[in-house]
Amino acid sequence: MPTLRICIIALGLLITAQILAAQAADTDPLLGAALAERGEEDKRRDAYRHPAETLIFFRVKPGMTVAEGLPGGGWYTRILANYLGAKGRLYGVTYADRMWSMFDFATPEWIEKRLTTAGQFPEQVASYTHNGITARGFTFEQVPENVQGTVDRVLLVRALHNLNRFEHLANTRTEALASVHSMLKDDGLVGVVQHRAQETADNHWALGNAGYLKQSHVIAMFEEAGFELVAASEINANGLDNPSADDVVWRLPPSLRGGDSDERAANLATGESDRMTLLFRKAE
Repeated sequence: MPTLRICIIALGLLITAQILAAQAADTDPLLGAALAERGEEDKRRDAYRHPAETLIFFRVKPGMTVAEGLPGGGWYTRILANYLGAKGRLYGVTYADRMWSMFDFATPEWIEKRLTTAGQFPEQVASYTHNGITARGFTFEQVPENVQGTVDRVLLVRALHNLNRFEHLANTRTEALASVHSMLKDDGLVGVVQHRAQETADNHWALGNAGYLKQSHVIAMFEEAGFELVAASEINANGLDNPSADDVVWRLPPSLRGGDSDERAANLATGESDRMTLLFRKAE
């Protein structure tokens, strides 16, 4: 069972996150309104995802053109679609088609469903708002020519580990970061949130198969792709997450995969993963 100390720390994190979110929303009423419009299930994750503080750190503003890497179930999409507004543009960028078959659990039916996600992104956005925002979907390998050089912000929230884990097979991460570079305006920025491995962790374990990457490695891969670090933040840090070489990130909420009841209870008390939060721009 989780210790009383862990439970107290977890409660403290929740209360602190609520206070910081309220303060951040007060500085940007439009962002506060977008956050308030969400359902309770989305809001419950704010204690670990800190959307208000994260988007402020990434310098996202209404009316911008934002590309969201791997939007998935739309947790951030629901915020961005309402926050960017009618003058904004929101692009959903998914894996290159060839990547889906690389997952060891992939079935033909699962792959076929994933191949349609990019094309369905505008419909997904329309289900979240009626404000008239322009939405498009495409893959990292097929960035439309008229998108290149037009994007203000690219957000890669928990999107890098799979791109990195398949790099040795098909240059997936190299291709994705090259596409990100091509999308951005000269003064555009890339915001990254990623499960963070300890710097002392085994390099092979921290390649992404367990969901974690080292912060130093992420910075290095962006520098190799023609970016430079602007700022780093501990907004999404969680010091209770100290994975061993036998752990995967999906043992933690919201997935809570594997383990007996005591392990699941301890993982629930730990909360979501420790995450780096980084901001990059094109290198001069």
